[in-house]
Parts: sequence; C-alpha cells; structure tokens
Amino acid sequence: MIYIKYRVQHAAWRRLCAALVYFLFCAGACFAEGLSSSELIKNADKYNGQGVVYEGEVVGDIMLRGDHAWLNVDDGKKAIGVWAHRELTNNISYTGSYYTRGDIIRVSGIFQRACPEHGGDLDIHAQGLEIIKPGRQFNRIINTRKLNFVIILFAILILIWILRRYK
Repeated sequence: MIYIKYRVQHAAWRRLCAALVYFLFCAGACFAEGLSSSELIKNADKYNGQGVVYEGEVVGDIMLRGDHAWLNVDDGKKAIGVWAHRELTNNISYTGSYYTRGDIIRVSGIFQRACPEHGGDLDIHAQGLEIIKPGRQFNRIINTRKLNFVIILFAILILIWILRRYK
C-alpha cells in the first residue's frame, strides 16, 4: 500500500515538473516579442538561418509567384520582404497605400541575410502568419490652406512669366 502511494505521488511530481518545463518553454515561444527591422538588419549575421518573429504593416502589392507570394512588411522604420506560401496570405484584406492602411501582421519564419534562393536578398521565409489588426480604407482630407497657397503661387508664377515675355 505504501509502495503504491509512493508511485502515485512520484508520478504526479514527474507530471507536474514536466508540465512546468513545458509551460516555461512554450510560454517563451507563444509570447515571443517581435524583432524590429533595424535589429534584424544590424544583427543579420546573428539571426541568419534562425527563427524570428517580425511584426508590421503589409505595404504595396502581394506579388503571387506560383504557390508562393512576396509581400513587404513595414514596421515603421524599414520594410522587409517576406516569402510566404500563398495560402498564408489569403486572409490579408488590405495592403498599405495612399488610401488604405494595410493589415498589421505577425510573421514567424526563418530569417535569411542573403537568401541564395532569391538572388541574395535579405528576407524572411514565413512559416506562420497571423493578422493582429485589420487594415482599413480612409479618405484623405485636402488641406484648403495649402491648396490656396499653391494656387496663389501658381498665379504669381504665371504673372511673372507673362511680364518677362512682354518685357
């Protein structure tokens, strides 16, 4: 009876320790903080071939290449090219442009300082992609003060041109 009780307690302790170790390692992976583009570029040798997490706004066009796609992800400082499987990009609704704010995404993948597959470009080969914040369209408001200023300057320019022509 004592032997059975000891084995049950010992097994419970092993499970508890295994769960604790699993939680510590998985918590680090699940809540990994994204790296900035500046940090990736500055320490490219350190991160080359390593798994990274990078967050930013999808800008420009999503360029489809067979069953993969190129997209540019801008974190506010610089943009980094991401090579992703086409299916990972299906949920991206907006890409950043003059009239739209692109989806903010979190990319997890392998960082390549000089990717031999893509002509030596710095890129991330995405293994996972999640949308953190959806993009949106917005209207640009014209600043009437600036518009009036431009019209006045243009009128002055035309007036100077006419006066010089007849002089």
